Amino acid sequence: MASGNTSLYLDIYLDGRRTYEYLKLYLIPETSRKDKEKNRQTLRLAEAIKAKRVVEVQNGKFGFESEYKLDTNFLNYYRHLCEQRHNTEGSLGNWGNWWSALKHLERYCRANMTFREVTPEWVQGFKDYLDHTARVKDKRKHITTDYDLKPLSQNSKVSYFNKVRACINQAFEDRIIPHNPLRGVEGFKTEEKERVYLTIEEVRAMAEGECRFPVLKRAFLFSCLTGLRKSDIEKMRWSEVRQEGNFTRIIFKQKKTGGQEYLDISPEAVPYIGQRGEDEDLVFRGFQYSAYLLTELKAWAMRCGITKPITFHSSRYR
Repeated sequence: MASGNTSLYLDIYLDGRRTYEYLKLYLIPETSRKDKEKNRQTLRLAEAIKAKRVVEVQNGKFGFESEYKLDTNFLNYYRHLCEQRHNTEGSLGNWGNWWSALKHLERYCRANMTFREVTPEWVQGFKDYLDHTARVKDKRKHITTDYDLKPLSQNSKVSYFNKVRACINQAFEDRIIPHNPLRGVEGFKTEEKERVYLTIEEVRAMAEGECRFPVLKRAFLFSCLTGLRKSDIEKMRWSEVRQEGNFTRIIFKQKKTGGQEYLDISPEAVPYIGQRGEDEDLVFRGFQYSAYLLTELKAWAMRCGITKPITFHSSRYR
């Protein structure tokens, strides 16, 4: 090599076909005993790999990639997994993240790329693309030009890279690829954000304060007293609310995790669920969280003397 190193590879001739397996092992120029020892260990490792391949040839296992579907189109396979999530009840938020990751894959990949090209180097390359190159529209600006684009947030990088990892892991499970190229490639670390929480006094102030939308007030204060996510409050139906003796119990499946939950709610929380309706009726009918309601939530908090940048999620931290 130009550096003076010697690259080691296996030259394999089998059944009339010649292939090469580059080992990513290198011999360095020997200028000291330390260099000689390092080369000796490198050669020992290369010989071990060679011996393993010889055994595979003898046992008829070498070349078993024919059992796999390496010529599967990568983007088409990813789109298929994406659509599966779109058609799954209660997973539209997850589907949205898969779809967003797809937009970046379409920019990064060739349309006819197959799983043969999904190597550790490719995985690392996509990670680097998300980290340094990928751009998204700045929603705060109305005109879309190159100047209106901004880098991905850290949590977006985490989300999109994890979707691609899930796709590759599924391909490995589906026997499309014989080896998992994710090994050795670290994911992004989630950005730690400061949690905005409310004190008991602030919750009481909001309970006494005026909110333009009664259902928002009921839902938010109910979340403060129970710790339930807004997604679970949005979909809660009266069939999930049971009276167990002196306690009111909610039996439901978490939208985020799918896990079955049993929650006895406090007497203070009971009034916020309102008057009982039919089993199939929504408990918080008309509550669908949006940017519009978020604006009112902040305005309601400010009218109560709370200047913290709260969101609905703030109700879960006290």
